[in-house]
Amino acid sequence: MKNFKIKLVNFIFVTAFIVIIFGGGYRLGQYQTLSKFSSQTTSNNKAVPVTDFSLFWNVWSILDEKFVDKKKLDSKKMFYGAIKGMVAALEDPYTFFLTPEENAQSKDDLSGKFEGIGAQLGLKDGRVVVIAPLKNSPAEKSGVRAGDFINEVDGQKTTGWTLPQAVSKIRGTKGTKVKLTLERNEKEFELTIVRDQIIVSSVELSFEKNLAILKLNQFGENTNSEWDKAVEEIKDRWSKKEIKGMVLDLRDNPGGYLESSVYLTSEFLSRGKLIVKQESTVNPYRDYLVERDGQLVDIPLSILINKGSASASEILAGSLRDHKRAKLIGEKSFGKGSVQEALDLKSGAGLHITIAKWILPKGDWINSKGIEPNIKVENEIK
Repeated sequence: MKNFKIKLVNFIFVTAFIVIIFGGGYRLGQYQTLSKFSSQTTSNNKAVPVTDFSLFWNVWSILDEKFVDKKKLDSKKMFYGAIKGMVAALEDPYTFFLTPEENAQSKDDLSGKFEGIGAQLGLKDGRVVVIAPLKNSPAEKSGVRAGDFINEVDGQKTTGWTLPQAVSKIRGTKGTKVKLTLERNEKEFELTIVRDQIIVSSVELSFEKNLAILKLNQFGENTNSEWDKAVEEIKDRWSKKEIKGMVLDLRDNPGGYLESSVYLTSEFLSRGKLIVKQESTVNPYRDYLVERDGQLVDIPLSILINKGSASASEILAGSLRDHKRAKLIGEKSFGKGSVQEALDLKSGAGLHITIAKWILPKGDWINSKGIEPNIKVENEIK
């Protein structure tokens, strides 16, 4: 998967950015000629609507001439800012432009190693929200919980922030501090958290009371290989009748790669079963089917979910629920039903763009609705 430069991802920001809480040389004269073009074409030779760019360059020129703080007139930063604004105008929280630095950070997140406070973020009703603190992270140890809204970072209000903005402000070097103003149950409070190095394994396997308990933290770069090792051990104990069943813990898992969710779901279903449908107005519809022999097709299975279970986690849990392969236990999931394509652009920049929505086998589109568990159990936090 590392060899692909273009990947289908299901990010919360993360989709899921998995957010761990964590010159340009372009001068006006070089670009003025663009405003003279009446039309252009895209890379696939489609005509771009005729647009008069004179207003854009007029504003650029006025800023260059009159803005009081000349040190802030960074042409590259302004250029990237203009692209960010264009993308943000689509009003889709999962479609966003990444500067080269932000794009590199997003790749680090999925590789499972970074520095920050260890919390996965998303956007809910236009607000920055904690999807889940990572296990044993500074965020978890400081009392951050899934569902907390982040209203301020170091005194700056987060109103209108994009996820990459949240990443750049909250993430930081090991040993430094960040002050968060959080909101929980309509009450605000502050936490000061010391950042640290965060290393996240995708899979944690344990055995308790004749059960295999597999905690899945994300669908990242190394998930499939870590999963395969855990499955071999579970299969061995199941064949020897040393265990009676399995619990798959998807709580606080914000998602990741769509293909990884399909791979993992295939472990429990027979060949040819429908896992998820992808519907789009710009790409052909696609059905993701089980295309390999699963190793755990017969093992009794229960799945734990909560409001931090999102995106690829919801595909896995929802598909196995629809096929009556597993019982879902816990709380209603987050509710993200869209697919993003991650593109690497010139100079290391990136673009995450929503290209489709995904539909569960029985036809449910869970976006903004989430998945209800078969058995509802809420954590009581004291």
